[in-house]
Amino acid sequence: MKISVAKEIKAQEGRVGLMPREVRALVDGGHELFLETGAGVLSGAGDDDYTAAGASIVPGPAETYAAGEMIVKVKEIMPDEYEHLVARHILFTNLHSALNRELTDKMLEVGLSAISAENTHEKGSPNCPLAGEIGALEGVRLCLAPHGGTGRHFMPHFGAPALKAVVLGLGMVGQGALRTLIGLRASVVGLDISERARFHTQLQYSDADFRAADISTLPDHLADADLIVNCVLWPKHRDDHLIGRAMLKTLKPTAVIADISCDTAGAIETTRATTWADPVYVEEGIRHLCVDNLPGAAPVTASAGYSQAILPFVKLIADNGIMDACRAAPWLAKGLTCRDGVLLLDETGRLQDRPYTPLEKYLAAD
Repeated sequence: MKISVAKEIKAQEGRVGLMPREVRALVDGGHELFLETGAGVLSGAGDDDYTAAGASIVPGPAETYAAGEMIVKVKEIMPDEYEHLVARHILFTNLHSALNRELTDKMLEVGLSAISAENTHEKGSPNCPLAGEIGALEGVRLCLAPHGGTGRHFMPHFGAPALKAVVLGLGMVGQGALRTLIGLRASVVGLDISERARFHTQLQYSDADFRAADISTLPDHLADADLIVNCVLWPKHRDDHLIGRAMLKTLKPTAVIADISCDTAGAIETTRATTWADPVYVEEGIRHLCVDNLPGAAPVTASAGYSQAILPFVKLIADNGIMDACRAAPWLAKGLTCRDGVLLLDETGRLQDRPYTPLEKYLAAD
């Protein structure tokens, strides 16, 4: 199969879909690889590295999309890329189509096949811990007085208390946030609905200034919080919130919310996605950091993890075709978003109130 790796054009996004090592594995498997020039530079891999791995370098997006049957990326297809899409394409990238009707319309109109990479990670995305670590670090920075924060240091000194942080959700993203915050010796409360998650996290950080509690106790921890880090992936169909707009009034005006999950009006009602170019906004007097591509700030590390994670599925599709690959790998099938103008991702169908074919029915009939 001809596989193209496109250069990301989202603002401040330096990741790349496949690193040279994974390109070499695909080339050795008999596939033809194309890389848009410069696509890997910010991830520490130059065109020469890809050439050495067996890829052909192409000069721009038009040539990249024209060369490939499968297009491998990290972030969603941006409007400037729509013109390059054709029916033969198999897209493998993080699409987040449920909240992007324009992109969904375009994919269905073109009739291409698309895999939402974000839905294919059985053990969680390798970029999740990075998002937690980076988001928490940025949140700590915003707690310093020059940025409008409380002025508490992130560790205790001279009898003054350390920065107080509340982490919502103790999964992979939350664990990343805890590694940063506890590593800096902040005072942290971690909240989760899972008793098991709370127990294991408390045990892990028994020698730190950390306390795990049920998510229902959240209101008790807001008044003295310097930093709230949301790591809960909120179901997109829900219209309730862990922190509603009215609850922001219980926070100190110097507090900051770092929403790493970044679900628009999700766990945090006032969340809306931002970029690294303009990362912070204010709602009800409270600063919000809601950058939706946090791992893009560490592209060398993030690309290495992403590329390793998706290689088995990219290879499976390239070796067997998309339908046989989806039948063989249930977790790959979870990401099948559309094919031949048919919407298959139920979340997107429900949220956009549009017709869709249940995946199981489609796979059985094809």
